[in-house]
Parts: sequence; structure tokens; C-alpha cells
Amino acid sequence: MNRSFSLKASLFDSLLLTYILVAPVLFFISSNNESAQIQALGFWPWAVLVFLISLIGSFFIQRFGGRTLGALIYSRQQFRLSGIWSLYLWAWQAGSFFAITLILGLIATRFSLYELFDQEGFRGAMRLFAGLLHPNLSVLPRAIIHIVETVFIAFLATFLALPLSFALSFLGAKNLFKSASGRSIYIVIRVFLNIVRSIEALIWAIIFSVWVGIGPFAGMLALMVHSIASLTKQFSEIIEGVERGPIEGIESTGAHPIQIVWFGIVPQVILPFVSFSIYRWDINVRMATVIGLVGGGGIGTMLIQYQGQAMWSEVGCIVFAIVFVVWMMDSISAQIREALK
Repeated sequence: MNRSFSLKASLFDSLLLTYILVAPVLFFISSNNESAQIQALGFWPWAVLVFLISLIGSFFIQRFGGRTLGALIYSRQQFRLSGIWSLYLWAWQAGSFFAITLILGLIATRFSLYELFDQEGFRGAMRLFAGLLHPNLSVLPRAIIHIVETVFIAFLATFLALPLSFALSFLGAKNLFKSASGRSIYIVIRVFLNIVRSIEALIWAIIFSVWVGIGPFAGMLALMVHSIASLTKQFSEIIEGVERGPIEGIESTGAHPIQIVWFGIVPQVILPFVSFSIYRWDINVRMATVIGLVGGGGIGTMLIQYQGQAMWSEVGCIVFAIVFVVWMMDSISAQIREALK
């Protein structure tokens, strides 16, 4: 394993060990009250010290032939156990991480089988499901109008996102840049995509509802921005996996970089691009029903109105309409993607 991969593995191992040792302490300190949360900030220097010590320890373990979980993940070579000690080492790391995360997750979510099977709560849930299973069909015509609006919101968001995603995907593909300036462009694009994708479409819908007002236009803009980031990432990863043979053949003719991209890369990625675009429209139809809950228009706006008034029979009609449209869109998009293979 080369030096760069040793560094990555050591960083991974040190972060993992710091999490295993520090996370439970910080969790129990900060979960008591607000003043304890402020006091927990004083524990961070100790966390940094644990990280540095574990970083040095992981580096020396790898140097002396030990196989850690970081080495298993970041080594390009086939992973082979060098002894039972190495087996215990990475298995202990993975097992400890899983166990601590599971325990803290159960505590943080206040998981309770008693509340889940409580008779009073169960009866309330049954009354809700009874309303959902007896839909009020009188709201169906209005629901159809809103569900059609939802489909159009998703379509326009996907359609407008495609050209920009197509262009940005080539700038965000690591294998197309060899110079320092090209690598800088790649890093900027990747950072931009990570920031945009980290903000959920629901938050974008709130932002655009304030910007352009409540309605389907805000919902369409929210889905478009989120689709640009998601499609660009997917497209760029497809480009990074293309065959080098056709590209090298075109490069040998002295072709312009744009010609290399157009004739050497685009023919290899066009079908996956179309497939992912159709799949993204399918995803946007489902997401459009959710962003309507915060003023993004479509069927979600109607759903939140009846849900807020506890009119479960009307909610049941809307839910069945959503399920039917999502099922139909999923079937159509799956058949189209299958035909493109």
C-alpha cells in the first residue's frame, strides 16, 4: 500500500477510534441539560488529543504489517489477513462502531416498544387508518387537478435541469482534467455540488416560497436546483467510468478537446444519461408531493390542508391518488429505461 493510501487509512482509523471513545461520553454529558451541553464543549481538546494519538498509532500499526479497517477500505491491493491479530483488529473496529452507533441511536430516538404497542395509541392509529381506508371520493376531481399539476412541476424541473447538468458533469469529472487549473475547476464544481445536494429539496422549497411566493413555481425551482446537483454528480461519475480506448484514439489524431469529448465520451454516456434523466423525473414526481407541504404547490398543498383538519377520509382519497400516479410513473419509467439498455 503506497504512502497516500496509508495516510487515508490512518485518518479513517483515527476518526473511527475517536468516535468510538469520545461520542458516548459527549452524548451522555450533553443529553442531561443545556448547561451540560455548554460544559461538553470543554471536552473537545481531549477529543483532539485522542484523535492525534490514534492517528500516530494507526500509522505505526500499518507500518508493522497490521491490517486495520482503514487499510481494508483504502487499499487498492487485494485484502489478505496477515494473521488472527489483524482479523481481530478490523473486526473489533467495525463491531465497536456498529454497537456504539446502535446503542446511541436507540437512546437518541427514545426507542420504546411499550409506547409502540400501547393500547390507547394503537386505538388512535386504527381510527386514523379506518379513515384512510374509507376515502371520500368527492374530493377526487380536485385531487386529479392537483396531481396533474404535480406531474408538470416534476417534468419542468427535470427538463430545465438537464442542460446545465449535462454541461457541469464534464467539468465535475476527475478523469478529464490533468492540469492544475483543470483540477481547480473540478474541486470547485464538486464543492458546489456537495453544498447544493446537502440542502434537501424541502428546504429549497421554503427558500423559493419566500423568494417568489407560495405556489407551483417555487416548487419547480426547488426541484430544479436539487436535480441539477444530483444529476451532475451522477453524470460525472458515469463519465469517470468511460473506456479510455476511444478517447486515446481520437487524441492521437490531434483533435480539439471539445471534439474529444463529443466523439470519444458522449457516445459512451448518452444512453446512461437518458436513463438517469427519466429516473430523475420519476423521483421528482414523488418529491413534488412532499414539497407541496411547505408551499411548493401540487397535491402536497391539498394534502396538508386536509391533514391539518384531521379529515382522514379526504386524506385517504388523496393518498390513493398519489400512490396510483407514482406507481404508474414508476412502471412507465422502468419500461423506458429497460428499452434503452
